[in-house]
Amino acid sequence: MNVQRKEKGFTIIEVVLVLAIAGLIFLMVFIALPALQRSQRDSARKSEVGTVASAITSYQSNNRGSAPTDVQIGQYITGNNSAVLDSGSTIIVRATVYSAPITLTANLPATANAADNVLYADQIKVYYGYKCDPTASDSLIRGTSRQAAIAVALESGPSVGSVYCQTN
Repeated sequence: MNVQRKEKGFTIIEVVLVLAIAGLIFLMVFIALPALQRSQRDSARKSEVGTVASAITSYQSNNRGSAPTDVQIGQYITGNNSAVLDSGSTIIVRATVYSAPITLTANLPATANAADNVLYADQIKVYYGYKCDPTASDSLIRGTSRQAAIAVALESGPSVGSVYCQTN
């Protein structure tokens, strides 16, 4: 009588197949992770712009419509005598009155250039007398003397280095 012994275990093909599927799953996670992190940083930047806009409005309400400096905005938000927020973002007042329309450009790797219309990562720029152009998110147009356009560079969006603008 012939007795067939059946060996228990996995074949090499089964092991390779499972490892290939696991590798694909890890690859998809590592590809999606940086995009998720960029999205979270952009959400935090947008939230900070809203906080700055609120602080400007509060300051103007309490000080007969006068425009706060970058340090005064920082004081309203953090309580510290600094224009640097707790997140590390710096508030910069670039215009105190309207002079001409401005087209903003996002330049994410920070360089030494401090042009009025260039936004760098972790900088929030305030332009008094301007408002955000509703037809183009990277343009500032004439606003009232009490309005301020607050702009920040984003890492993702319709194009890399998009501009987010909010009027107080």
